[in-house]
Amino acid sequence: MTDPYSDRGNKDRSITREAPAHLGDPVPPGGTASPVEGTTPFLIGRAMTGGYGSGADILHDCTIAVEPGEIAVIVGPNGAGKSTAMKAVFGMLNLRQGEVLLDGEDITGLSPQARVLKGMGFVPQTANIFTSLTVEENLEMGAFVRRDDFSGTMEQVYSLFPILREKRLQPAGELSGGQRQQVAVGRALMTEPKVLMLDEPTAGVSPIVMDELFDRIIEVSRTGIPILMVEQNARQALEIADKGYVLVQGSNAYTGTGRELLADPEVRKSFLGG
Repeated sequence: MTDPYSDRGNKDRSITREAPAHLGDPVPPGGTASPVEGTTPFLIGRAMTGGYGSGADILHDCTIAVEPGEIAVIVGPNGAGKSTAMKAVFGMLNLRQGEVLLDGEDITGLSPQARVLKGMGFVPQTANIFTSLTVEENLEMGAFVRRDDFSGTMEQVYSLFPILREKRLQPAGELSGGQRQQVAVGRALMTEPKVLMLDEPTAGVSPIVMDELFDRIIEVSRTGIPILMVEQNARQALEIADKGYVLVQGSNAYTGTGRELLADPEVRKSFLGG
């Protein structure tokens, strides 16, 4: 039987093109995970310090964590290290100090690919869909690590994002910015992740689309999946956050619930426009 997907990668520039340099300095393959003794958060990047290549450190003793059913949001000014912290947790930054723990295991030495197999779903801010593949093919690509019947998961994604069902046979590159983000999140959900990580999911979309995306993110968290999210729209993100981290120059400046941070006078003055 001929494999209908055997030559797809040769034709799709969005698959074969070289990865952008800004995507990180990943942990190399070959590492292993090890059990952790005692009680730890479901996902935690603890005391993370590191930068890209041989350059200066961007993160300085940075810690972020999230528990099942929670939405944890990372906010801060431009250049604060928000996306870098996310990449470090996903293994796209080789830490000089610190550790990353997931579901009772130390995964600091695992490559990003190995972390996906451990249950991490990561949606980068850009280059997060295959533009010449259809919506449905994008979702199928998200299930590449699975060997079971994923039709039920695809149905769940279509229920979460009804517009994707309507446009399932349309090339993803023809969609609006908000619809592309839905495809990217849906593809990550196709892996049945233990934790979902979103890097600025509302970047470049209208306020109406932003509100819709946040509503869908809340729905996902209600299923028990922990969500770790970097957001430039700090006020709106903290309104839905169970936990918030404000980073400044790669370090934790403020930590609390979303409500606590919204009520903090210093946070409001410095990061939320008063």
